Amino acid sequence: MSGQLCATESDKWLLIDNFESGHLTRWHLVDTQNETNPFVENPQVTEIRREDNGNHYLLKKPARDGVVGNRKALSYLELPTSIPVGETYTFYARINVESFPNNHAFGLSNQAPVNIEELAYNAFEPTLRVTDKFESNGYKNTGVFMVKVDSDDKYRQYQNIINPKTGADASVMEIGTWYSVWTVINNAPLDDGGQSYDVYMQGGEFDVQTLVYTSADFRMKRELPLQYFLSTTNTGPIKKPYGNGGLAYDDMYLSAGVNLSLPGD
Repeated sequence: MSGQLCATESDKWLLIDNFESGHLTRWHLVDTQNETNPFVENPQVTEIRREDNGNHYLLKKPARDGVVGNRKALSYLELPTSIPVGETYTFYARINVESFPNNHAFGLSNQAPVNIEELAYNAFEPTLRVTDKFESNGYKNTGVFMVKVDSDDKYRQYQNIINPKTGADASVMEIGTWYSVWTVINNAPLDDGGQSYDVYMQGGEFDVQTLVYTSADFRMKRELPLQYFLSTTNTGPIKKPYGNGGLAYDDMYLSAGVNLSLPGD
């Protein structure tokens, strides 16, 4: 689907963070399963960087290159408004893959901070993923952008997005390319057809805003107000590390309803 940018819709965006403040004082950065050996305190790399054009963005890595064993590097931030049960909202962000190999997930949570830190991946509801890691059963992810789906196979809990022009999986994400992602989140109860989300993307192979997945599944389906943005990354175990490739974030916004405009336009 191609979306026309509309100024009146763009005015409805609420800023989560665009990193132009130059600080992360509102963010929570915690490493809840730090198994680095030799031990590195607070090993995750979550810092603001500056592009040549002056734009600031967030770069997140599980640890410095060469450090392995940080299993749950969490970064989370309270949303400017919660998403009530029964409501549809649109979450917008730009992302950029620094390098592969990596293993990143991000999305929204309906848990309080103490529960986010205890539950980690299970604190997510709508979840988006960038990874090319091997699963424990030997299945190799490819680096195609992914969404959460219900599955009886514990190793296939995510699905690659689709390029509607071909009907096949999209291409592997391009390193160093900014992608715009609109996640339309339906927080209605499950019995009312909610606890699901659609994803639109522009960037890389998608020259225009494109619907790349319909009706992905919330991870836990708790039917609670969504309150936090959450991202996590994982170096993998020391004996079989995934890699420390980073993922960059910028221009994170939230809007009530289905809003496919571009924030700021």
